[in-house]
Amino acid sequence: MPADWANPGGPTVTLTMARRPALDPAHRIGALLVNPGGPGGSAVDFTFDASTFFGAQVLKQFDIVGMDPRGVGRSSPILCSQDLVDAKPSPLIETAAQYAATIEYNRKLAADCAARTGPVFAHVDTGSVVRDVDAVRVALGEQKISFYGASYGSLMGEQYAERYPERLRALVLDGVMDHTANVGTFLVQETDAAQDSFREFVAWCARDEKCVLRGQDVDKIWAALMARARAGTLSNPYEQPEKLNPATLAQAAFAAFYEPQWYSFAYYLKDATGLKARSRSSPPPPVDIVDHSFPAVICSDWYLPITGFPDLHRRLSILAARAPQMLASPLALSATVGCLGWPYAPPNPQHRIVPPAGMPPVLLIGTRHDPATSYAWSQRMAQQLGPAASLLTYEGWGHVVYNRSPCVAATADKYLLTLTRPAAGASCPAVEPKPFGVG
Repeated sequence: MPADWANPGGPTVTLTMARRPALDPAHRIGALLVNPGGPGGSAVDFTFDASTFFGAQVLKQFDIVGMDPRGVGRSSPILCSQDLVDAKPSPLIETAAQYAATIEYNRKLAADCAARTGPVFAHVDTGSVVRDVDAVRVALGEQKISFYGASYGSLMGEQYAERYPERLRALVLDGVMDHTANVGTFLVQETDAAQDSFREFVAWCARDEKCVLRGQDVDKIWAALMARARAGTLSNPYEQPEKLNPATLAQAAFAAFYEPQWYSFAYYLKDATGLKARSRSSPPPPVDIVDHSFPAVICSDWYLPITGFPDLHRRLSILAARAPQMLASPLALSATVGCLGWPYAPPNPQHRIVPPAGMPPVLLIGTRHDPATSYAWSQRMAQQLGPAASLLTYEGWGHVVYNRSPCVAATADKYLLTLTRPAAGASCPAVEPKPFGVG
């Protein structure tokens, strides 16, 4: 494929894809293209693992096809210095000097990655990926494709539907991105989602006897850990002597909310208080170069202007007031701060999707307590798409829920197989999380 679709005769990008043939070829419906999100997740790996994710009938009647997006995984990946990636400053910027240092770091990172990656580095926006997807459709010999996009993969699905509506049979978006949010809305709605997930964790700990902190003041424990993180005296309980700062402590919580992994996160907090400590048995082997697509993709798809340190400080103060435990969404803040001083203007900035003629019905899956893609985003996308969209609300927790809720899976499978949409206002009940390793 051309690295720059505007220059089809120029440098090229190598795309890698995997196809898992339909198990019942006599009743094959077509190709279901998939993307697990990230940005940075491998759709090739997702396809390899499709049998552990999708329902049996979907596997029988669809070829599952995953293409690693340009810049990701096996498709001309963005390569950067491991040492430079590891030197990323905290996104919770507290001074004008830290703000200036972050801009310098971002520019240095971009220059390093561009030099190691080549021409594709400046062309990893989702708009370019969408054109790659259609080229894959042509290569597969399919007149129309179906598409399942999880998390950031939903943006790919949205923009494919916008550009090629007549070439799309069905579209499932699980963990929906809203590509209209300006920087203020982006930060606030994402921070509200992260804080809501923290409150849901606290509520679970109060009601579930398996929480090792049950009966204790979780907010008080968290505040004490945050104070130690600010003072530089909090060790990672499982990778000592690594120190945690407020941003990395919040990130640990945020990561635990994805599944959610409430049981293990309660143990993490308990161990972090100093009741238990484990040292790293041996350091990981050194790696000079690492795949690192996140900032390049985000800064290509989002216009998140910050006018200077006073502006950022004001926004962080607003977020901390709304989210006293999480302070800010680690995801949204990293995206915003990571684009400060980025050398390229975004070629694919936010815009409202106007449903084009010929757009097929779309199934949106929104999770009430999603830490990463705010439930409000699913609602806003449903409003943008109008009658073409059906919003299925999962009343539980976590991020990307097709394989966590039998009700969600059954509804999505029925739609993919028969194009039958759920009734307006349809919802699926919450499924209580189980401890790790429990089926």
